[in-house]
Amino acid sequence: MKKNKALRALFICLLCLPALVKGQPPRGPLASSPRVNADKTVTFNYIAPTAKDVKLSGQFLTAPAAMTKNEQGTWTVTVGPVKPDIYPYNFVVDGISVMDPANVDFFPNERFKGSLLDVKGDEPLVHALKDVPHGAVTYEYYPGVENTTGSLVVYTPPGYDKSQNKKYPVYYLISGTTDTEETFFKVGKVNLILDNLIAEGKAKPMIIVMPNGNIEARVADQKGGLKPADPAGRESEEAVTRAKNFATDLTTKVIPYIEKNYRVLPGAANRAIGGFSRGGGETLRTALSNMDKFAYVCTYSAYLSPKEMETEYKDVAGKPGVTNQKFKLFWVSVGSEDFLYKSTVEFLDYLKAHNVNYKSLITGGGHTWMNVKQYVAATAPLLFK
Repeated sequence: MKKNKALRALFICLLCLPALVKGQPPRGPLASSPRVNADKTVTFNYIAPTAKDVKLSGQFLTAPAAMTKNEQGTWTVTVGPVKPDIYPYNFVVDGISVMDPANVDFFPNERFKGSLLDVKGDEPLVHALKDVPHGAVTYEYYPGVENTTGSLVVYTPPGYDKSQNKKYPVYYLISGTTDTEETFFKVGKVNLILDNLIAEGKAKPMIIVMPNGNIEARVADQKGGLKPADPAGRESEEAVTRAKNFATDLTTKVIPYIEKNYRVLPGAANRAIGGFSRGGGETLRTALSNMDKFAYVCTYSAYLSPKEMETEYKDVAGKPGVTNQKFKLFWVSVGSEDFLYKSTVEFLDYLKAHNVNYKSLITGGGHTWMNVKQYVAATAPLLFK
């Protein structure tokens, strides 16, 4: 009896199989994109048979590049050679920006998420994956301000899990406007940079904590509101208020959570804070209002105006001896083509005129993550020395 039931079930399944197979949608052609060629030129392909115009846009181009369509409806273009690095890019299809569907690597962002092009160097770049011991990257959730749940990406150095009694200093690293807590990891490759520097003996093993700098968006999202627009200006009252809100979240929520759940060395001498763009502004406002909590301050493409320094942080320049004693490193870096270059240089001139010690790095290039990787690689060896 049981055997007959089993045979009947099998027969029914076989009868249904053709209908199930027939119901599957047809699979179209697959695009290979991007394809990095031996001469460092790069070929991009995008399948859009009905599109009238497709262009390639990327930070490795001076202007969008027109793509051509073949008889099968695949648009293609080869550009370059492209200087080895990691770049965001996207396609513009009949005026609409889209990701590359053939590429799984994307730029974490609160808005449009571009795709990522990775052109490897003939010699390993500072962020290259090398045959060295690797740390771990963990996603964490913590109880944030206003009863919200915040998110973090945490890098622990090689050997962290094996040396259960060893404690480490911490670098709190904040990404820029519209970036997320993932950006320093997925685009800045901070984990690979630190792996390589630690293996070479150039940087001390450290924990790196990457929070999201947009507290207002998190609060709105978790309380059923709409994400607020970005402040009208970097020096506006709203921008300053948001930076202060971030500082509160970091100092009263993030740091206690990390120090409770990770093996960290306590005290300002074992804490660094740094950030890019908006994250750099948040770094400065957090550090200068909490000089007892951080001994290392690193800003990448960011500044504070002399006016704000005089009104909000007058003692920083007014008592340079105290400032220089508290901050073992005060770092400022920017690209010469960065739209914040002039304001950042003005900030450096202010510090110099008031005898505040600092180190700086002026590179070529603009407000890009290509530059940020250079800045991380330059500052990490200076931390916790």
